[in-house]
This record gives sequence, structure tokens and C-alpha cells, in this order.
Amino acid sequence: MAVTLTLSLTAACSGAGDEDPTTLRVLAGPDLAVLEPLLDELRSETGVELKMDYRADADTGEELAAAGASTAKDGGGHEAAWLSTDRSFQLRHKDIARGLLRTPTMLSPVVVGLRPDAARALHAKSPGTELSWADLADAAATGTLRFGMADPRRTGTGLAALVGVATAAAGTGGALREDDVSCDRLRGFRSGQRITAASTRDLLDDFTDHPGRANALITYESDLLALDSGGRPKEKLEIVRPKDGTVLADFPLLLLDPGRRAAYDKVVQWLRQDSVQRKIMRTALRRPVNPSVAREGELRAPLGNALYFPDRPDVLERLLDDYGDPAHRVADQVVFLLDFSGSMRGQRMAELREAFADLSGADSSATGAFARFYQGERLTVVRFGGRVLEERTVTVRGQRDLRTLADVVARGGYGDATAVWAALDHGYRTASAALADEPGRSVSIVLMTDGENNAGIAYEEFVRRYEARSAGTRAAVHTYPVHFGEADTGALRRAADRTGGRMVDADARGSSLSEAFKEIRGCR
Repeated sequence: MAVTLTLSLTAACSGAGDEDPTTLRVLAGPDLAVLEPLLDELRSETGVELKMDYRADADTGEELAAAGASTAKDGGGHEAAWLSTDRSFQLRHKDIARGLLRTPTMLSPVVVGLRPDAARALHAKSPGTELSWADLADAAATGTLRFGMADPRRTGTGLAALVGVATAAAGTGGALREDDVSCDRLRGFRSGQRITAASTRDLLDDFTDHPGRANALITYESDLLALDSGGRPKEKLEIVRPKDGTVLADFPLLLLDPGRRAAYDKVVQWLRQDSVQRKIMRTALRRPVNPSVAREGELRAPLGNALYFPDRPDVLERLLDDYGDPAHRVADQVVFLLDFSGSMRGQRMAELREAFADLSGADSSATGAFARFYQGERLTVVRFGGRVLEERTVTVRGQRDLRTLADVVARGGYGDATAVWAALDHGYRTASAALADEPGRSVSIVLMTDGENNAGIAYEEFVRRYEARSAGTRAAVHTYPVHFGEADTGALRRAADRTGGRMVDADARGSSLSEAFKEIRGCR
């Protein structure tokens, strides 16, 4: 709902001499409402009145683009904009954004607030160290961390949090690239989301009103400090600023109408005064943008690395598409087709079992934390030789289910041949049945073999059967072959290309089968 601040001060008491107050119509994000107490002072000392039109973050992008394109010359639009972040707007409307004057006014990173039970659990697993996004993702995957986060498609806080964890998961130290998203590591993390909302305010209310639903909250540092200072929730939250970095909001004030430059300059000059920056810090609990202003209280805590925002709009859109709707989510299913022919005996089978142990939580590295099996995920293991030897499906609820998978992989009973394409055809029957039961489920197939097909159907027959399947199955289910040992590289790559997947060559990587499985996990 739009809120207009109407001030009745006259020019005589405005501190601006005999001039009439100047009015700037400002398109504002909801996170700026906390500064309303300072706007009286702004008008009194500068003679400029800000009429704040508050809109949800999701509604400001196109409004901002339209206002910037018209420069408010029709007299009915906005002349300035004040948002928590304009990064999404800059990506989607580069030409317009490039021509706008922009001034940061304050700072707040997107961080994590932990209830005492969650803090104890995470610190017990990582004693004596600062927590990272990888630690949080691992805890979410096991069900230890149940967090609230605003919808990244509709809010600046949710989007910044998603970018932060995705950038940390990529581990490149730079802005997200398309490849970082196409083989993302966010499924375990997102399985921990229990609360979402279309606005930060609704998120905070839901978190405090329903304390049993979530034990962590991902939002701006200033929001968490405000909750604690106001006694909401009853137990003080521990604020975690992940050691692998955060995305920082700088609350920019944008000039949309160049004809109002004089008024804009007065406003930004006033906002960036050291005395006003201190008032903003104490009123809004945000960090001063001026380095000359000493931070106070918990704002003295170091931030560490500032993570880069994506520099291409298609990367951002792909990230949002992949994360999906946090309010309506069905856990994924992965069908693992595992070669149990005689050539897998010995060291190769030991490597396969180690790979499954790593995916079940044995790998304590950052990439292992992001790639592991997670709560609610449905996993199907199919052992095959010259025919299908066994199929077992579990939904991960705890360690018992992961032990069941380990037992299936640990069993003996090898085949005397390698029916690669018959196994893949079987995998598509399983995937088709899963989609029929739950059309919204994401299903993928991982095919691991160390040999060439020498039993069952030929590749051409598999293709014929594949093309006869429903268009929905062919569009939704992709195959990700893992090449190992003497497997036919060309044939596996053709199968990946035909089904819209991608092949990973464990041997060419010069690394372990475990690393290959981590790379292929969750790929689209």
C-alpha cells in the first residue's frame, strides 16, 4: 500500500530561508520505512520534502524502469527512487540504469540469525571455527537447520541470500557464471526452508509468531538486530556472518528526473553527513556508508568477504528458475543406475561405495556439504549387470535411510555382462512412473558404468524406446552418465546429448569417482 508522508512545516521554519519546500516523489522499498522519523529533520534542514511511495520489492523494478525511461516528465511519476538494492534492476535494465545518478546511503549485509538450539548444534559440529554457508547448507540437508527466508523472486533480501549461498557454493571467488547454476549445489540448502513470504516484514512476523516452524532466519543484519532489540523473539538470536562472504545492500538513492538534480543533491548531501549517518545507524541499525563514522555495538563485527552479484541477467534468471517456488516444492528424485558387472570387483567397487558414503555426509569439505543427499530427497538405486539385479528406493529422513542405501551398494552379486542400454531403459520406466505419481517432481538419471554394452538391447533400440515415451518424460528427465574405466565414452556422450543431460568423465578428470558424482549431483 502506498504511504505518503505529508508535512505541514512552512518555509519560514524550514531552515531553507524564504524558499518554498521542494517535493521529491520517491519510489521506495519497504525497508526504507524505518527512516520515517528522520524525514522531518531532512525537510526542516534542507527544505526538501520526500513523498515516499512504498512498493513491494517485486513491484519496483518495472516501475523504476518506466520512471527512468520517462524521467517523470509527465509530472505524474516518480522523480527519485530509494531501494534496499537496485542490483536486479541494473542487470535487467542496463541502458536505463547506466544513465541514472546513484548514491549509496547505508549498508546492511544479508546474514543468518540462529535460535539457541540451532546455534548449539552447528557449533558442536564445527567447534572453534566461524560458520560458513557450507556449514549451513549441510545442516539444512540433515534437517538440523530449518530456516525462514523471503521469496527471492519477490524480495531483495531473499534474492541477496540466494545469490550469496549460490556464489559460496560455486567456490570460484567471482560472480556466478552459467555453468555454476547449471550444476548447482543448492538442493540440500533449499530443503531446509520452512518459512517464506512475499515481503521481509511478513517473514519476520511469521518467524516470531510461529517459533516452532523454523530455528533460523536469513535476512538483513539490521532486521535481526531490530528483532532482538525489540524483544522478538523471546530468545536472543545469534547472528552469523558466514565466513565465505555475504551480499551487501547499500540502499541507493536514484535520481530519475534530471530536472530535480538540485533537490536530489541536497538530500544526498544531508544523508551522508557524519551526524546523520550516526542517526541512521542508531535508528535503522544499518552500517554507515561513510568510513569516517565509527560503527557501534554489534555493527562493529567484521563482514569478511563481499560476494559479487551476477553480472549477466540470464544467470540471475536461471538461478531463480532453478530455485523454484519456495512455497510449493516437491523434493527431487535421482535414479542411480550402477554397473555391478564383474569388472567392478575390487578397487572400483570400493571407490563406488566411497562415493556414496561421501554423498551421505562423510565428505566434510565445502563441496561435499553442498552436494550431499538431503532430507526429503527420493533416491533410487538400480544395480545391473547383464540384467537388472536389484532396485531399491528410499526417501531420506535420517541416517537409517542412508544406511539402507549403503547396504544396497555394499551387497555382492555381480553380473557376468554389462547391459548398459537395457539398464537405462529400465531407468526411464522408473522415472516415468515417478512423474506419473507426482508430475511436479524433478527426476534425473545418473548412469555409472566401467564397460561397454555387451548384453541386452542395443543403443539404437534404447533410442527407439526413448523416443516413444511421452513428450513430458523426454522433456523432464535427463541422463547424466559417469564414465569410468573402459566405458564407451562416445556412446555415453551420445546418450547424454540425446536426453538433454551431460557426461562427466571420472578418468579424464584425474580425480576420484566421488568427485565425479559430486559434480554430476543435481545437474539439469
